[in-house]
Amino acid sequence: MRVISGEKRGIPLKAVPGSSTRPTTDKVKESIFNMIGPYFSGGTALDLYAGSGGLGIEAISRGMTKTIFVDQNKKAIDTIKQNLQQCRFEERSEVYRNDSQRALKALVKREIAFTLIFLDPPYAKQNIANEISIILDHDLLEEEGIIVCEHVHTVVLPDTIGQGKKVREETYGETTITIYTVGGDVTK
Repeated sequence: MRVISGEKRGIPLKAVPGSSTRPTTDKVKESIFNMIGPYFSGGTALDLYAGSGGLGIEAISRGMTKTIFVDQNKKAIDTIKQNLQQCRFEERSEVYRNDSQRALKALVKREIAFTLIFLDPPYAKQNIANEISIILDHDLLEEEGIIVCEHVHTVVLPDTIGQGKKVREETYGETTITIYTVGGDVTK
């Protein structure tokens, strides 16, 4: 695992020890960023099930101003912090140990809106449609923002969730990437 492109291209990233997380492969990560970017001119990202932090770190490397990382696993939090230190992105990030529902409630209270949100929950605990509803109902996504969902290929997400519209879906082996936005098709 490594940073694929941008400011910190080629820097190796650690995986979370054990088998409790499923890191996004470099191939899938590169495909995601080719669909949504591949580069950004600022903005704030949320990596809600951050694992090793690879997606959020890639977003910073490609031009996001800041990423908020959330995971409930202590080993994941430790790994994220090590990877941020390796990339020298500590000042451009916030890291929280929390479950997704509590994290979303806390972010609503902060009245923050994100340019880019990654939802990559463990395959056995996916509740993506509900989480997108919460995000959109509480204005956690900027008007032209993007939600990137990574899920097992057998899960079919709806074409619309509230005001969110599915704009792209690609499958890579067992993994499907589904992209939602409110402001129209922002993908290539």
